[in-house]
Amino acid sequence: MYRVWGFLTDYSLLLIGGAIIALFWANTNPESYHHFVEFVIWDNAPIGHLHDGHRTLTLHYLVNDVLMALFFAIAAKEVWEAVVLKNGSLRGKKAATPLFATAGGMFGPIAVYLLLAYFMGSETYNAVANGWAIPTATDIAFSYLVGRMVFGAGHPAVRFLLLLAIADDAAGLIILAIFYPSGELAPVWLLLSLASALIVFWGFNRLPRILDRGKQDRPTSTAVRKYLGGLPYVIAGCVSWYGFMRSGLHPALGLLPIVPTIPHADRAFGLFSEAERYLTDLLNVMEHALKYPVEIVLFFFGLLNAGVELSAIGDATWLVLAGLIIGKPLGVFLFGWFAAKPLGLGIPEGMRIVDLIVIGFVAAIGFTVALFVASVAFDAGPVQDAAKMGALFSFGAAILSIIAGKVFKVQKQNL
Repeated sequence: MYRVWGFLTDYSLLLIGGAIIALFWANTNPESYHHFVEFVIWDNAPIGHLHDGHRTLTLHYLVNDVLMALFFAIAAKEVWEAVVLKNGSLRGKKAATPLFATAGGMFGPIAVYLLLAYFMGSETYNAVANGWAIPTATDIAFSYLVGRMVFGAGHPAVRFLLLLAIADDAAGLIILAIFYPSGELAPVWLLLSLASALIVFWGFNRLPRILDRGKQDRPTSTAVRKYLGGLPYVIAGCVSWYGFMRSGLHPALGLLPIVPTIPHADRAFGLFSEAERYLTDLLNVMEHALKYPVEIVLFFFGLLNAGVELSAIGDATWLVLAGLIIGKPLGVFLFGWFAAKPLGLGIPEGMRIVDLIVIGFVAAIGFTVALFVASVAFDAGPVQDAAKMGALFSFGAAILSIIAGKVFKVQKQNL
């Protein structure tokens, strides 16, 4: 249990703390809470919400649109390594069934959410339809934590769950970019992001390696790393983020084009792996440097987004919950079974088909990403608050996961 607690304190405690403080504050003094959330840092700023022809930088914008870009950059790093590296977890046949299960874990919640909304009447459907992507989310950190508790750290289902969660993150990033723009689209600004990525890749990654061909001591690459470190990529990230903001795409995704340009190791040991602490490539060094800042960002994310009054519970709450706790397990099981059996792709040795149901319940913990999607899917108001409440209530999937593990007689396997 000490390993589980260590993981919780390392990755999740500040986020939980921020969310609890927000809930207490919003339900005891909602006026001061909302004043705090919308605190104006800089009016007529170069970045921020566009209103009446000028931009306003609020505390909420700073956290959700600027600083959360660091969180999504770390998620993108894991996805990039899983897809590109030779031993990446999302490459080859071993990833086929988890990828099918991921698709089921997205289509299932969408179908349940929209069908239930349809049967609740056209007025309700029109009010909540734009939140269809909220229950597709899987909170990778909390799901991994609960998965270890249910299956044991050594069970192959935990690795399967991690693959599913990483693929879910990748799909979630695509959904955010395509379906939830932050303003009127001006795609020409994406050329700025593309240019910054190409310049930093060729100038500080590819070119030094070309100049070092045939030289074992790699003098050019070493000098670039020694004297510049990650600075070129930080500057390129800022430029790319600005391009995303001006393009109308959600700026929290603004660092994504830069992540693949950073020099990285030839292999990855997997998300939350202790071994990755000893990799010295620039991408891993930058990720480790961001660990504590991102934890603080997640504290403020919880503080600024989880402050929902309990009276806000409404139709969107139950739709998000139904999508997660009904659609996720159903979709993961059906698509995973179809891939493993009719398609003959199989499942990892030591896993049972019935374990897919339990994995589906674990993956139904939406929390962080579900909260984020709710904040961009709806304008501030009752529907957004109700949807956020559903994201918060998705923690109940942890209890359902433990119950499902008992019902389906999961044999825990510890390391």
